Amino acid sequence: MLTRKIEALPPHVYPPDEWRLVETKFYPRLIAQTETLFALANGFLGMRGGFDEGTPTYFNGTFVNGFHETWPIIHGEDAYGFARTGQTIVNVPDSRIIRLYVDDEPFDPSKATLIEYERALDMRTGTLERNIVWEKHSGKMIRIRSRRLVSFVHRHIAAVEYEVTLLNDNAPIVLSSELNHMLGNQAAIGDPRGTRAFKERVLLPEYHAADDERITMSHITRSSRMRLACGVDHSIESEVPVRMESECGEDRGRVVFSLDGEKGKTVRLRKFMTYHNSRSAEFMELVERAGRALERAKREGFEELVEAQRKYLDEFWSKADVGVRGDPAIQQVIRFNLWHIAQASARAQNVGIPAKGLTGDGYEGQYFWDAEIYVLPFLAYTQPRLAKNLLRFRYSMLEQARQRAKEVNQKGALFPWRTINGEEASAYYAAGTAQYHINADISYALKKYVEVSGDVDYLHGEGVEMLVETARLWADLGFYSKAKGGKFCINGVTGPDEYNTVVNNNAYTNLMAQENLRYAAETVDWLRYNKPQRYTALAHETKLGEGEIADWRRAADMMYVPFDEAAGIHLQDGNFLDREEWDFANTPPSKYPLLLHFHPLVIYRHQVIKQADVVLAMVLLGNQFSEEQKRRNFEFYDPLTTGDSSLSVSVQSILAFELGHMEKARQYLRFALLMDLADVGENVQHGCHIASMGGTWMALIYGAAGMRDYGGEISFNPAPGNHLKGLKFSVTVRGQWLKVDIDREARSATYLLQEGEGLEITHEGRKLTLVEGRPTTVSLTAPPVPRSGVEFAY
Repeated sequence: MLTRKIEALPPHVYPPDEWRLVETKFYPRLIAQTETLFALANGFLGMRGGFDEGTPTYFNGTFVNGFHETWPIIHGEDAYGFARTGQTIVNVPDSRIIRLYVDDEPFDPSKATLIEYERALDMRTGTLERNIVWEKHSGKMIRIRSRRLVSFVHRHIAAVEYEVTLLNDNAPIVLSSELNHMLGNQAAIGDPRGTRAFKERVLLPEYHAADDERITMSHITRSSRMRLACGVDHSIESEVPVRMESECGEDRGRVVFSLDGEKGKTVRLRKFMTYHNSRSAEFMELVERAGRALERAKREGFEELVEAQRKYLDEFWSKADVGVRGDPAIQQVIRFNLWHIAQASARAQNVGIPAKGLTGDGYEGQYFWDAEIYVLPFLAYTQPRLAKNLLRFRYSMLEQARQRAKEVNQKGALFPWRTINGEEASAYYAAGTAQYHINADISYALKKYVEVSGDVDYLHGEGVEMLVETARLWADLGFYSKAKGGKFCINGVTGPDEYNTVVNNNAYTNLMAQENLRYAAETVDWLRYNKPQRYTALAHETKLGEGEIADWRRAADMMYVPFDEAAGIHLQDGNFLDREEWDFANTPPSKYPLLLHFHPLVIYRHQVIKQADVVLAMVLLGNQFSEEQKRRNFEFYDPLTTGDSSLSVSVQSILAFELGHMEKARQYLRFALLMDLADVGENVQHGCHIASMGGTWMALIYGAAGMRDYGGEISFNPAPGNHLKGLKFSVTVRGQWLKVDIDREARSATYLLQEGEGLEITHEGRKLTLVEGRPTTVSLTAPPVPRSGVEFAY
């Protein structure tokens, strides 16, 4: 069900471009959204896409992944095992600002007369570029050009180049380059998707210095006691003499360049920025690191950073791009989604992928289950090293997960529902801690990574430890119910759908737990018989009991999955059909999302779904459902799913493609692709929906291209229809690079093993053996499905 209308970016301001997001005029109505859309990040450092001059702005945010403040969660009525410590990403000092004064008058895009204007995010070069001609009331005209980047290659470095040219007259020019800590977080009042604002100052100053063209600061957070050092350095080119002065206080530093500008001559300022953080290092250690990073960046120069950025992205797009034929608007939105996944993950080392990446402070910069389920498949097939980084970060939380399991009176480990530092940060247990399925989601992601990459060494090291502890949790959490014929039941849990909480036998949870238990048993058994030394070490480290593996197998084999014989559907939970039907006919679009307009208890009493639950299970574990079961389940649950979560439409699109609901599949895919560019959820000002962006890749590859990978075996069954003229993409399978070209106009698919020793795949049920360098072209047998007339318009 789709409850919103898409309002795309106005094409006369933001014209389609296959590789760039272009803004052709100053457009203040969308400043909040474009600060997110034009944001730059590398997975460690993120800067919102505000104007170089700092104004006008909705929220000038700069974020370091994992750098957070902690705060005590105050429960009005406390209980044992409640989460105790909240965590919120901190808005760190802003180093981007360069203020321009001509004739001692400031340049402000919102007040200036702009003769020319273009701002563009270039997804090939990884730069945000702007070109402006400013006409002053005096008639003087000034060209202002800038390029900004956050380096993918140098994790701690960002840079901006700012050029000023007087076109028709002389004038004094001042460039004030600043490093400011002036703002806190941008609170979202009454919206749980936003973030927290602190009443007290969070960053406490420890060090500040101005040294010629360099400014350095260091701060420590009040409660979490995390340290940050940041700094800026400069180089300037000018055909006329330049005067320089610098100063720095605890929260504000600036380097001011002054010159007597002459007609036709350009002054070019290059600013290098760096950020370093630590839980343990002293502030002078971080200050010294910042100094070395700035020295190297300044020595190598801005153009070297640009060239390295371009090379990194050439490699990224060679493996990650999804090409379409004949429609630059669709091509643009696909690449925009993939681009932001790259920005969220590239240098995310020893940290997770926040729900909003580093494009905003929505969801408090925390990590959720959706990274494993929606983002990791894309990474596993295109950037497997980054997928492994994500799993290794989860492993780093294992000891805290063990402790959390004890806090909720369970064995094994329970990973936190939402977190930054490994502690559970969800104050609302019904929609937080009760989502035990996160354990199975991590296990599923591990299995996906290993099957796609072939990295069994990781499985047999850190991976199997996580499997043991998550399986223990399930074995302890569930029980054998006499009322259910001795089946293994799991009560008091919440599935992915947060509109039905603390239920018994959530189908998604039980099915994913079953998968988790079986994978753990299979992996440990394999080690016992094939790597006995590793098995002995594992048993010692985890205190693995002799009968545990058999217990896991029995629980998996006896897992209860609720099914209603009369309706012929899998029940989302054991009592789902007992609830009152929601009155969708009399719920106006203005009342969505329901969570902002109805008390949770009202929602919990009804058959209404926030996000795909059973449908998600059928996508992830599709080989466990018959086609008829999928059809019945989809046709029952789809009208009940509000789409109040950004995570629904991509999953619904995949299953609609599989079942032949072509028009519905196209519409869901369109909503998924435009989730952020069209601000479908009306909250993009707080950051991009990174998991939804991963879902777009899944909808294209698993949906339109019909790829399936059960057990690591790759098959393709491209969906019929004219929804897209063709798709070209790559996947890397166990180190082998496969290129796929689906041409719907020619009704053919071509598979090329670009690199590899040989790969066997299946196309529409037919086995194909691929040899490196030899394309194999086969026919698409499914006939085209006519459109209903709804255009896939941007």
